[in-house]
Amino acid sequence: MKQKVTIVIPNYNGKHFMEPCLASLEKQSTKDFRILIVDNASSDGSIEYMKENYPEIDVIALDKNYGFSKAVNVGIQNSKTPYVILLNNDTTVDEHYVEEMVRAIEQSPRIFSVSSKMIQMYHPDLIDSAGDLYTLVGWGICRGAGRPVSNYTEADEIFTACAGAAIYRRSVFRKIGYFDENHFAYLEDIDIGYRAKIYGYKNMYCPTALVYHVGSGTSGSKYNAFKVKLSARNNIYLNYKNMPLAQLIINAPALAAGFLVKYLFFIKIGWGKEYKEGILEGLKTAKDQKKVPFKVRHLINYLSIEAELFLHTFAYAKDWFSRKLFHK
Repeated sequence: MKQKVTIVIPNYNGKHFMEPCLASLEKQSTKDFRILIVDNASSDGSIEYMKENYPEIDVIALDKNYGFSKAVNVGIQNSKTPYVILLNNDTTVDEHYVEEMVRAIEQSPRIFSVSSKMIQMYHPDLIDSAGDLYTLVGWGICRGAGRPVSNYTEADEIFTACAGAAIYRRSVFRKIGYFDENHFAYLEDIDIGYRAKIYGYKNMYCPTALVYHVGSGTSGSKYNAFKVKLSARNNIYLNYKNMPLAQLIINAPALAAGFLVKYLFFIKIGWGKEYKEGILEGLKTAKDQKKVPFKVRHLINYLSIEAELFLHTFAYAKDWFSRKLFHK
């Protein structure tokens, strides 16, 4: 039987994560998949560990750390299956994970990606992610983060999938392009999901595909200088590349307000300098990034996306205020 899916696991100094992650994949209800590890020049013995303990698993060793985007692109381009699952190494998956993900993406040929229900590894009563949303103010929202795991039990459409544990239709990459390697890491999954929506594809959420996620397993912490600066820069790229000039002009006041609020937040927690540097670098180099070419036939998709950005902004604001009032 021809395999349906390749599971691409990018790795950078994550040897200590590999055993539990791969052990959970060995227990899958379906065996109809191939595993491919793409290693970003790890220095912790990851390559040697894989050769010694998992000689049957294919490993592609890159010559330096190219970041998440390049690693997964190499994996996707070295896959021959109709679907590709991208899976962080700091995860373990439920035994029906692969089966549920394949079933979800096969619901329609217009589905580009499906996001799983990610659960916090060390707080399994709480959600880590139920897919990503995006807003007018330029904030990516990790849907459901910190909410009780009893929430988000219905399959529905999301803005984009979280690439830490998502399935993608491989043929679509040839139409819309691959993950943007200029991002290196962070927001690259919102970027490609946004691009797919411009081309008329959908991104969905599957509540029955369960993943347990450590979180920040490679970067080491929720906030650090590298992550804050890179995310700020990539946020500029994300909007510049995916929004036509008219949309950028319309959304400019909301985006400026969003960047200002985030800058003040990062000043408060000690990362204001890094955030500012990232924004300035993004503004300086945005013109060098590849914009999605505007096509009149995509106009209805742009209008639909703008409506989503509007709705997500107010939904997030409502949720934020309700949380504040609840905690008080």
